[in-house]
Amino acid sequence: MDTHAVLGKGSPEALEVTEAARESEWRYPSLVADLFMGRLRRDLLLPFPEQDEADRREGDQFLARLATFLKEHIDPEEIDRTGEIPAQAIQGLASLGCFGMKIPKAYGGLGLSHTNYSRVIALLGSHCGSTTVWLSAHQSIGAPQPLMLFGTDEQKQRYLPKLAQGTVSAFALTEPEVGSDPANMTTTATPVEGGEFYVLNGEKLWCTNGPVAEVVVVMARTPSVTVGGRERKQITAFIVERSMPGFEVSHRCSFMGLKGIQNGVLKFHNVRVPKSNIIWGLGMGLKLALVTLNAGRIAIPAGSVGGSKRCLQISRRWAKERKQWGGPIGKHEAVAAKIGEMAATTFAMEAMVELTAALVDRKTIDIRLEAALAKLFCTEASWRIIDDTIQIRGGRGYETYHSLQARGETPYPVERMMRDARINRIIEGTSEIMRLFIAREALDAHMRLVSRLLDPHQPVAAKMSAALGALGHYALWYPKQWLFWGWWPKHADLGPKLGSHLRFVERTSHRLARTLFHSAARYQTKLAYRQQLLGRLVDVGAELFAMVAACAKAHAMIRLQPSEQSPVELADLFCRLARRRVTMLMKSVSSNEDRKTYRMAQDAMAGRLEWLEEGIL
Repeated sequence: MDTHAVLGKGSPEALEVTEAARESEWRYPSLVADLFMGRLRRDLLLPFPEQDEADRREGDQFLARLATFLKEHIDPEEIDRTGEIPAQAIQGLASLGCFGMKIPKAYGGLGLSHTNYSRVIALLGSHCGSTTVWLSAHQSIGAPQPLMLFGTDEQKQRYLPKLAQGTVSAFALTEPEVGSDPANMTTTATPVEGGEFYVLNGEKLWCTNGPVAEVVVVMARTPSVTVGGRERKQITAFIVERSMPGFEVSHRCSFMGLKGIQNGVLKFHNVRVPKSNIIWGLGMGLKLALVTLNAGRIAIPAGSVGGSKRCLQISRRWAKERKQWGGPIGKHEAVAAKIGEMAATTFAMEAMVELTAALVDRKTIDIRLEAALAKLFCTEASWRIIDDTIQIRGGRGYETYHSLQARGETPYPVERMMRDARINRIIEGTSEIMRLFIAREALDAHMRLVSRLLDPHQPVAAKMSAALGALGHYALWYPKQWLFWGWWPKHADLGPKLGSHLRFVERTSHRLARTLFHSAARYQTKLAYRQQLLGRLVDVGAELFAMVAACAKAHAMIRLQPSEQSPVELADLFCRLARRRVTMLMKSVSSNEDRKTYRMAQDAMAGRLEWLEEGIL
């Protein structure tokens, strides 16, 4: 599934449709939302939310059974070679309950906590990317998630037991000509027989699990409604069954990696869908997609953690084994630097995923920003890690598993892992789209204050009222972003190293909040077009979130085992590296080449640089 489509970056109509679908309220607190507003919420961070012992035991038992099954029945290299996961392997996964991990026990599922589910996805991600996608696409963005969140009792009773037992599901949103503009969706659902049925027509692209799914959640346009005297297009979610006449799988897509996944083009020719198969309600489809992704997005960073751990293991073993210039290559500073940073970054990634999953399990925290930042940060970091692993392995990193095996060498599968990992920065929201989504959510507190002030349709009295309200708020909030204490002895209870980094986070969060505010005031409605600027500020927020997660996890670990200081050393190294990146990002907010780079791109697209392409075929 391509979540360019859920953000509405484009026409004013698309922006209006997407804005109407956003979660407009923050009913619960958010650690990250407050960081962007200049506030570090220690109460949401410390103590680090440890997993309940009974829940951990349940997860341990399932992970042990799954690990044994994966070793015996899932051969990732054979899946990569043939492009197929054997039917008996899928049946075995279903028998283990893998298709019902998140489905409540009342419906025949395992009812795993989100923490345990993330642990499972990390295990899968360390072994086979294709198997990970089969299971996570079914559970995180397939039919179970929207049904559990928004389904009627009848829908849940009808579908969840089958889905838990292994009936495969998918989510169909993207279309061949519609990526980031949901207002231009062409798949339609036309009401007939007084609205008791809808006739579905259209085509969906890149539908993960689509070619084998028995149940698909399909987004389609239903008749528009009038809001404030203007037409507003409606997008509605339907449960569509493969057995319904007119359902067609027209193509299975093939990709660079993840050779064993089932992803394809679905076509709908006059498919009659009963009204009872609408999820949540008419016009709620895009909002359903956004909320579903908020809850399910954590699966991708969890898989990235598993893959990064495997890379660390391979790099460590090879760096000890491989001898050059009189010693193991891991003793050489250039290689050691890569492994050290790899270990520290993997620790921070795991801390982010564990913290976000624990906050999901609490059910009293709004995690839309936490999940989005974890997805952005972990997928970008894991790509650097797999790239460094290839570099450490040298020519053997570029060589395939089967070629290494045929030569009698240990066949570390890093070439296949790199191909499998590349999609993570694209699927469920490209890194570029994620930055825009996060920036919009981070600015929400400001937008709610000034939206009426900037709305040209608002009467003068309403604008005056909005101006007074905003003035009162910022008269209190803005001075606090300058007048605060962010130095020692604050956070001294975490020790000198971790306390120092939390103080840096707190100071930088105030600076980040000021910069966001200044940017919004300067560019106003044109801020959305300053994507490089917003991207840098979002990346700062991601680094700060990773830092606090790493520090909190390290603090929790040494409280349990004070003699083991390696968690603190890992967090300290990661934070030192992150602080360098943050400093450079903040500097580039005001000192950059954005406009010049943009103009050069326009010259290239206009054909004025075609001379640079001479000498090629």
